[in-house]
Amino acid sequence: MWWFQQGLSFLPSALVIWTAAAFTLSYITAVTLHHVDPALPYISDTGTLAPEKCLFGAMLNIAAVLCIATIYVRYKQVHALSPEENLIIKLNKAGLVLGILSCLGLCLVANFQKTTLFVAHVSGGVLTFGMGSLYMFVQTILSYQMQPKVHGKQVFWIRLLLVIWCGVSAFSMLTCSSILYSGNFGTDVVQKLHWNPEDKGYVLHTVTTAAEWSMSFSFFGFFLTYIRDFQKISLRVEANLHGLTLYDTVPCPVVSERTRLLSRDF
Repeated sequence: MWWFQQGLSFLPSALVIWTAAAFTLSYITAVTLHHVDPALPYISDTGTLAPEKCLFGAMLNIAAVLCIATIYVRYKQVHALSPEENLIIKLNKAGLVLGILSCLGLCLVANFQKTTLFVAHVSGGVLTFGMGSLYMFVQTILSYQMQPKVHGKQVFWIRLLLVIWCGVSAFSMLTCSSILYSGNFGTDVVQKLHWNPEDKGYVLHTVTTAAEWSMSFSFFGFFLTYIRDFQKISLRVEANLHGLTLYDTVPCPVVSERTRLLSRDF
């Protein structure tokens, strides 16, 4: 049996591979059509103009669904492993909410381009990266609380390093973008897709975009740490029938049916 066939480990794998493919394909299309510059454009800039925006939006919507599924499975796993720890229960619920909000932001980024509806696009970016960073932080605290009883210290340290990587990237992006969009570098900065080294604010723009890509890679790395954990879990769907027909009749004994959801039990 291959590693991705064990439990639900294919979920985080599919999430990272699919999202990376969305970024790569939209980047290649945008650069080929000369819609953006090859040197470090904003991720969302590669999905601003047609036809790449159609590909970017569709693939990121699917990525959001995969992300919600991954976050939910992680939530159920932590709940099952620590059903009586109050702190872990609260943190686990907070992580679920933060993760869902981050996925909602990803949908907004995918479907509202900055040249079309800038406020919605920026709101989506804040939700995606802001709530996503907090989600990573909460999951890292959970990893600390659950070691060494549930897993070893190595997992915690890897996730902690990824959170620090994400935090440094987020700080760099916020600092440089705040200065860049302060109004001292022209009013067309927001809608600008092509940059030259001679342009005012070019260095700030480059640092901001590099930090954005770096932050995305830290997200990829964090979700990849779920692969080993997800090899130890599977989910089932249970259907309860409250009658043998769909007519309004006297209730019959409940008939239950359990069906595997995507994977067999381990």
